[in-house]
Amino acid sequence: MQRRYKIGMIGLGSIGKRHLINIDKVLRSRDVEYSIDVIRRKNSRALDESLSELISNVYIEHEHIPDDYDVIFITNPTHLHYDTIKEFCHKAKNMFIEKPVFHKTSLKLSDLSLDTKGIYYVACPLRYTEVIQYVKNKIDLNSVYSARVICSSFLPDWRPGLDYRETYSAHLDQGGGVSIDLIHEWDYMMYLFGKPKQVLNFRGKFSRLEVDSDDLSVYIAEYEKMLAEVHLDYFGRKPIRELQLFTADETIVADIINSEIRFLNENKVIQFSEDRNSYQFKEIANFFDVLEDKVNNENDIYTALATLKIAKEGKL
Repeated sequence: MQRRYKIGMIGLGSIGKRHLINIDKVLRSRDVEYSIDVIRRKNSRALDESLSELISNVYIEHEHIPDDYDVIFITNPTHLHYDTIKEFCHKAKNMFIEKPVFHKTSLKLSDLSLDTKGIYYVACPLRYTEVIQYVKNKIDLNSVYSARVICSSFLPDWRPGLDYRETYSAHLDQGGGVSIDLIHEWDYMMYLFGKPKQVLNFRGKFSRLEVDSDDLSVYIAEYEKMLAEVHLDYFGRKPIRELQLFTADETIVADIINSEIRFLNENKVIQFSEDRNSYQFKEIANFFDVLEDKVNNENDIYTALATLKIAKEGKL
């Protein structure tokens, strides 16, 4: 029997558009039939012509929306995720939820009426980079004494053409702040090393940026055999995104921005060839593998909420 997907998308900002294009590429490459509907607000911007040809129907929220989707992609702002899942979970068998899963840890999954047979996957794209995959599969992580993570960049440069002060990142009540906006770092740390025994966290607004969210968050995490440091900020003028690993024989720098692994003692560099869409595409492909029972869902909604608690509250 020929597989066919009926897909809904809620939220079509930059990440939603990227997912839409990648869904089309993944399913076309697999010769799978599909339809994609977009569920929008009344005052949404007009769709790009290049995207319109990928869309079957456009629905305004709450009006005549079908209830038989195979999967709904939730890519609207973080502070809307919980209510969106609650409203639409009965309209889809499965959901892809953009990260972070929620903007608060106090929200109860038990109130969502999730289908026990449904798949609720939360985005974790850095796991699919060549750099993190190399660390996961080629490095003996049991030999690591200390890990140091840094993600530093300048918020006004994130979204060219947009005033950073008007974006969700600048506002705590919209799910902004480095602690959860940059949850990627804690996600891949959980993926590589699992849950720590203890976490300490200090955060706040320290720069001159006009935001009411935290622009700096620093963690120290204790594991069974190592300590880890995580530094996240919005004000670094030169972007840095690295995982540094210290072992008895080597200092290893996993550089995500430059897509390379550097072995400082051995003076060796392994360079990968990929761009941002490479790993975003891999994640969408993996999600459909999850739907087709080819691989396990390694970042379900419960796992993602546990990661959010560490990132947002410094609590296990």
